[in-house]
Amino acid sequence: MAEFSPFSSFAREVFATQLEAYPPQQQQHKHWAQICSGNPINKIRGCDRYGCGYFGADRHSHKGKHVGVDVICADGATVYAPFSGQLSGPIRFFHNGNAIDDGVQIRGSGNCFFLTSLPLPSLPGYCVKLVCIHPIRYHGQIHRGQQLGRMLPMQKVFPGIISHIHVENCDHSDPTQLLTPVVPPFPQQGSHWATVCSGNPTNEIRGCDRYGCGYYGAPRRNGKGKHTGVDVICSDGATVYAPFSGQLSGPIKFFHNGNAIDDGVQISGSGFCVKLLCIHPIRYNGRISKGQILGRMLPMQRVFPGITSHIHVENCDHSDPTSNLERGKGH
Repeated sequence: MAEFSPFSSFAREVFATQLEAYPPQQQQHKHWAQICSGNPINKIRGCDRYGCGYFGADRHSHKGKHVGVDVICADGATVYAPFSGQLSGPIRFFHNGNAIDDGVQIRGSGNCFFLTSLPLPSLPGYCVKLVCIHPIRYHGQIHRGQQLGRMLPMQKVFPGIISHIHVENCDHSDPTQLLTPVVPPFPQQGSHWATVCSGNPTNEIRGCDRYGCGYYGAPRRNGKGKHTGVDVICSDGATVYAPFSGQLSGPIKFFHNGNAIDDGVQISGSGFCVKLLCIHPIRYNGRISKGQILGRMLPMQRVFPGITSHIHVENCDHSDPTSNLERGKGH
């Protein structure tokens, strides 16, 4: 039987007391702070002629996948620390000295400063590389939300790209959920469904383009039947939210040809059953809550260049979902 040590008991009491008084950054903030001025919700780059900004996107060279996410940031914009931690750098991503070949790493242990020399349990933390920025300094402590540096001139290197900061977890895990604001960007109360796509707060439905129309019952171009869903406008790579709480099931393959947008998921619950297509969900099974991140919009422009990119929303019974989607209209 281990001998009781009043000294170790005292250490535990000190740790518990100071942890309560100074909770670590991860307990205070479940999500990271705004990274770039002008982008309060850390919106992720969609797709352009250089590629896509979401985690796991194919590289143009077909060599591997994107191991970070690209947070939209205008050239020259102010960059902030997503969490408190220790700086180290510089980080050379391109290794060629071009105008954007700079960056810095932030490592936050999650530990607080304790007025004791006793060994205390370590807490999990974050480690992230922010690339294509010029930091104010490469070493020292920095606090969440403190100015970190500025965005470098990406347009000089990649004209026409969506300028962005490359955000990469040191362990190459997906940082997407940590980048999302603590509060969903739009209210989720009421009888109508929540916002389905970031950037489209009222679930605006696609009009008509050269590929057809997005409203329920629209004739199909091949003359075979009618549109049995509605097309909610959504930019390629945008964040997709659950319209209501329920149970996930999938994947749903609409095209059955394995193209870049042949993915989706079904949600059943709260008196509704709906299929959301042309998206890649974070997971295909389990519970999800209204307004929670469901996944991301797939690169529709690759398959249908010039179309109004959208999520196909279809009730499982093929009834019209339009009235449930019309949140915020007229208010």
